[in-house]
Amino acid sequence: MSWRHLLHVVGAVLGAIGLSMLAAPVISAVYMEWSDIPGLTLAAAITTLVGFGLWRTFDRPGELSTREGFATVGLAWIALALFGALPYLLTGSIGNLTDAVFEAAAGFTTTGASVVGNPGELSHGILFWRSLTQWIGGMGIIVLSIAILPLLGMGAVQLARAESPGPMPDRLTPRFKETAKRLWLVYFVLTAVETVLLWFGDMTLFESANHALTTMSTGGFSTNAGSIGAFSAYTQWVVIVFMALAGISFALHYKVARRDWKAYFRSVELRVYLSVVVVAAVLMSIGTWAGPVTTTVRDAIFTSLTIVTTTGYATADFGQWIPALGIMIVGLMFIGGMAGSTSGAIKTDRLHILYEASRTDVRRLIHPRGVFVTRVGRTPVPDVVVETVQTFFLLYMFAFMSGTFLMAIIGSISGSEIDLITTVTSVASSLGNVGPGLGEVGPTGNYLGMPWAGKWLLVSLMIVGRLEILPILILFNREVWRK
Repeated sequence: MSWRHLLHVVGAVLGAIGLSMLAAPVISAVYMEWSDIPGLTLAAAITTLVGFGLWRTFDRPGELSTREGFATVGLAWIALALFGALPYLLTGSIGNLTDAVFEAAAGFTTTGASVVGNPGELSHGILFWRSLTQWIGGMGIIVLSIAILPLLGMGAVQLARAESPGPMPDRLTPRFKETAKRLWLVYFVLTAVETVLLWFGDMTLFESANHALTTMSTGGFSTNAGSIGAFSAYTQWVVIVFMALAGISFALHYKVARRDWKAYFRSVELRVYLSVVVVAAVLMSIGTWAGPVTTTVRDAIFTSLTIVTTTGYATADFGQWIPALGIMIVGLMFIGGMAGSTSGAIKTDRLHILYEASRTDVRRLIHPRGVFVTRVGRTPVPDVVVETVQTFFLLYMFAFMSGTFLMAIIGSISGSEIDLITTVTSVASSLGNVGPGLGEVGPTGNYLGMPWAGKWLLVSLMIVGRLEILPILILFNREVWRK
């Protein structure tokens, strides 16, 4: 393991982020918010100089090993949370380091948890930076770097494997760099289309762009304290459609865009994903049946999608729904969208493999001499893949239980009266990159009142969940750092 190689790549990532920060002072200038421009410009300058300083100082890796790729990604995302906090701190938008890092981490990990009570009070430049962090983090800054920066060279596959949400994305071309470019092209086009459609409704161009950035990234940051519920039914339906698209593999979207029209119909995982959304929406409609039918159905579909895709928007205060629906919402926080989408949590393909593997095990018990193979659709799943999925699920649940235990201890030591519902759902929501939970951190609340130690714990869980555990675990493995 070479620190020089790791710092070279981390520097490249920070340099790219620093350049992207320059969009924020430009937006502030457009809206004549002169007081924020010096702070935003300084934040961009610091991040860019540190990033490119590391890049030029340390050696370029000829090829990253798998463990170097995982370790690099873990370090890069920690650096993103720290440097991404600078715009908030240097403009005074968020007054302390803990809250600023929390907001930055929630942005880059597309968690959508926030310490900002009313986003409408923030300047346009800060609001745009807040949304941009989610859009960049959605497809992944490492994958973006692979797509546009040739400096990462032969380590592209290892980095993408460590950073991309879900299992390894489909190789659309023999070279992963070309695959990354095409996935980002689909991501960009869908974002642009949603921006235009939202602009046709009751959103301004600025609001449309911000919400398109945070919808396609399944992030959930809004420019309004009322989230999407503050806008018209038309706007809510547009967001519903694009949340559903964001929860689908972008490689699948690309295949359809290339006129492989049957790609959607061939995908078993897509059928599982849509089935979960539909069943959840039907149960929510039944459980909240009151008032206008159209509003009830729309809120149910919206809430089902926003939780399953881990977007985190809200049109209804689902924290006030009946307990049975509250329990179901907590369960949905663990599911997530398809592999290769921008959603968080466990992902539907892993859960489907676990289900099929359990069926196979039952059949083996009934017929000890039989030979059975776990299949997804008609495709056999190798035992090594099943074991990997089982290991991930075990680690994910261990992280959830450990996080809940630690949050309860922090609440007791700090004297904060964090109830059990808030404790459990804040951890589940952060680990799954959802955003809102139940209780004090529900859709009408925020994370500002959490104790400072609890916020740092949740930041850790956001990064662990976004990187799907392994890159962070590798950082704490002594064998990795041995020569």
